[in-house]
Amino acid sequence: MSSFVLKMIAMVTMLVDHLGDSIFNYANFMNVIGRISFPIFAFQISEGYIHTKNLKKYFLRLFVFALISQAPFMLFLSMFSSEFTLNIFFTLFLGLLSIHCYNLVCSSNFALFKNNKLDNIIKKSFGIIIAIFIGILAEVTHCDYGFFGIAIIFIFYALKNHKVWCTIVYIICCILKYAKQLIFSYHIYYLLFCLFTILPIIFINLYNKKQGRKIKYLLYIFYPAHLLILYILFGVLS
Repeated sequence: MSSFVLKMIAMVTMLVDHLGDSIFNYANFMNVIGRISFPIFAFQISEGYIHTKNLKKYFLRLFVFALISQAPFMLFLSMFSSEFTLNIFFTLFLGLLSIHCYNLVCSSNFALFKNNKLDNIIKKSFGIIIAIFIGILAEVTHCDYGFFGIAIIFIFYALKNHKVWCTIVYIICCILKYAKQLIFSYHIYYLLFCLFTILPIIFINLYNKKQGRKIKYLLYIFYPAHLLILYILFGVLS
């Protein structure tokens, strides 16, 4: 699958997810399908970091659209929730920051023991700690998907050259995300949420490292636009 195909899958399943929220409120079969979308977006951030020609513009683009999307996102949420949440672009921005900090630390000339293997372990460990703190920041600031969102973006980057380990760690993260609900709730939806959050790793492992058709700004515009349209259709007109 090319990057274009992955993005199309993510966009369609995100739309299905938000349609489900608009029509049925939370926890319905459309939300189950919608669990496919975010992991693909998370993977695209790690790929974007590797292939971007201008990292500063990439950061700026995510942040600007995070600001633009917040009002439509809050209007959309107001139809079924009163909780304050920062939209997904803030999560993607912090996820990008986590892998950038990790890469800076790992590529630094820091040497404590003058032993390449030991120094690399120390640098990677410090980079992981920074990523954890950014994940905690995402959680306490109520970013969409919170700590889990930062964790899987980071995993996709840190384990990009180890498909098997990346898959295993990703599945563990998904199970941990829903562990509380799976243990203390007998609702079938939580099991389905977990399974359909795991499902995108299949598509990600089928990625052929080709861009495909270019849709650079389509996703950025689609996110706030579809939220606003859904709010008008289901929140205002109804």
